[in-house]
Amino acid sequence: MKYRLGELFSGPGGMALGAYRAAKKIDGIQLEHAWANDFDSDTCKTYMANIPGASPESVYCSDVSALDIPRLSDIDGFAYGFPCNDFSAVGKSKGLDGKFGPLYSYGIDVLNEKNPQWFVAENVSGLSSSTHAHVFGNILQQMREAGRDGYRVTAHKYSFDQYGVPQKRQRVVIVGIREDLGLEFQVPSPSLYKHEDVSAGYALLNPPITEDMKHHTFTRQSQVVVERLKHIKPGENAFNARLPKRLRLNVKGATLSSIYRRLKAENPSYTITGSGGGGTHGYHWSEPRALTNRERARLQTFPDDFFFTGSPGSVRKQIGMAVPARGAEAIFLALFQTLVHDDYPSIAANISPSGKRLLK
Repeated sequence: MKYRLGELFSGPGGMALGAYRAAKKIDGIQLEHAWANDFDSDTCKTYMANIPGASPESVYCSDVSALDIPRLSDIDGFAYGFPCNDFSAVGKSKGLDGKFGPLYSYGIDVLNEKNPQWFVAENVSGLSSSTHAHVFGNILQQMREAGRDGYRVTAHKYSFDQYGVPQKRQRVVIVGIREDLGLEFQVPSPSLYKHEDVSAGYALLNPPITEDMKHHTFTRQSQVVVERLKHIKPGENAFNARLPKRLRLNVKGATLSSIYRRLKAENPSYTITGSGGGGTHGYHWSEPRALTNRERARLQTFPDDFFFTGSPGSVRKQIGMAVPARGAEAIFLALFQTLVHDDYPSIAANISPSGKRLLK
């Protein structure tokens, strides 16, 4: 079976890379790039440099509102990690009242216009919080009713460290299969990945990252930052470490655990982000410095030959905003197994059809 893949809000290609990796593991599944869209120029160039078949003719680098969806080529599968800023637990969490919240609707437009056989959508875990449960329930209902036949939809909050990713990154992933196919996606069991070492230390040291690798440039740290980091133990941050008064942050009301937080080598990394100022770049467990972009890419499970386009700041943003390739692969692998009627160990979804989290 050949599936032509279309993608909105593609980012640098984490979702697509995972999908292609998964397709290669299933006999009878062939995945082919149809088109993709993102608004950021560097991100589009990164996608084209790494995803098979992607080209300037098939990657539409524009605001999604300017995209002529009816004129896009037909697709069999659809992926979209719709922007999550307004559903994040960090910040004002404006939901549908924010700039980014309503962008999920463009994915609904694609489902209605192209009627693909299946889709995979990703967003932050805050989308399934009690704050946004009514909104999320409405989004799921629109997905179920989309297209000519409707979709059987399965939503689940994944902790990607349970699926081979060396990072405690929690995201809601929604998988839909068109009703007329008579198939329903089951959440793959974490037991499939329990033997994998997902510690930050293993990810960054096996194999060692060499100086000649792309994106492994060390950023300059001020002497104050170096001193501060020397007082912060692995796993601690600037607010729970015992810092001398001269090294404490004079920030009222801000106690975010990620500020100058150092990794613990024996544990998965905390969530790698693509935005934020000083203190949010991720910090090595033994060296008083920020992580390099190649180290961040490893924690996001991008291969070492994955090349990012743009300035160091742009690359950092692309990496942090991406879907971890290994996490996407685990989900697409289960989806493709469902499509070819292969059984695999599964667990019950932890989000109800109404969008509410189910207690486990």
